[in-house]
Amino acid sequence: MNRANLQQLCAERIEDVRVLLAAKQWPAAYYLAGYALECALKSCVLAYIDRTGIIFEDKKYAQKCWTHDVEDLVRQADLSIERDKATGINPALSQNWLIAKDWSESSRYHLSTQLQAEKLFNALTDTSDGVLPWIANFW
Repeated sequence: MNRANLQQLCAERIEDVRVLLAAKQWPAAYYLAGYALECALKSCVLAYIDRTGIIFEDKKYAQKCWTHDVEDLVRQADLSIERDKATGINPALSQNWLIAKDWSESSRYHLSTQLQAEKLFNALTDTSDGVLPWIANFW
């Protein structure tokens, strides 16, 4: 898996979410929206590895990347400070990150509602303040 593959998966999962929302499949839409976020962040992790060569400095770094946790992936991609700066000056982006960070891999076992699925999708894809457009600056 490389950065381009992860970026493509992110885009394809977002399109899948559009279809699922139209079909009123809220739990699946919610889960796949978060999976798109995970793919985007993992692309950023690979970009960070390319820039820094951290895997040669921290033997356990690669192990830490085997996570589905949004906040862990933000840290592994070294985006915490950048995100804090961006959300500090953009309240809409901040609100969208608050929604996005609540996604977890275990959401596949929950019966997410229409509101939850649509809120996550919108938080991720908003063209001016969405989480995914912001992340794309770093992948």
